[in-house]
Amino acid sequence: MEANKKTLRHKNLKKLLRANPFSTDEQLATLLNVSVPTIRLDRATLGIPELRARTKDMAIAAQNKLRSIGRKEIVGELLDLELNHQAISMMKVTSEMISEKNDLARGFYMYAMANTLALAVVDAEKAITEVGNIKYKVPVEVGANLVAKAVVTKHRENRFFIFVCVKNDGEEVFRAKFIIATMDEDLKKDRA
Repeated sequence: MEANKKTLRHKNLKKLLRANPFSTDEQLATLLNVSVPTIRLDRATLGIPELRARTKDMAIAAQNKLRSIGRKEIVGELLDLELNHQAISMMKVTSEMISEKNDLARGFYMYAMANTLALAVVDAEKAITEVGNIKYKVPVEVGANLVAKAVVTKHRENRFFIFVCVKNDGEEVFRAKFIIATMDEDLKKDRA
């Protein structure tokens, strides 16, 4: 009976990590109704690295795929990239990002995070932002761990329509719709 329970827990652990690879051991323990040491033992048994190692591995793989933007230009840490489909990045809000007057994160950091992620998802040598429609939904404070996900919703000729959602602890705090244009040499000649 105990073996079946353990097998089921292992299966559920893998499923939870596929759905959200950024889950902490504490979150997983709560979701599976077990202790944190049990989660750590299960991860070790299954060969699943800790959160920091999972994040680092994902970041290295994603950065190797970048084409339209340089690695150092990404605001936040690029964690996952499927060119022309979707991308994920993460950014911790530090005291340097906070407004002196109201102790809230300055909005341009979230905009930059979303915009650079939208550019990163495009599979082209050169790309520019043509249009950005943004909405700040919830104020963000120092210490927040922001996770942004960009999804290509439409691709027409040399334009990509991309929706980016930035969340803090699962709550949407910022969203944007971008039109990113690729700047291929043939297209530039056609416009002239």
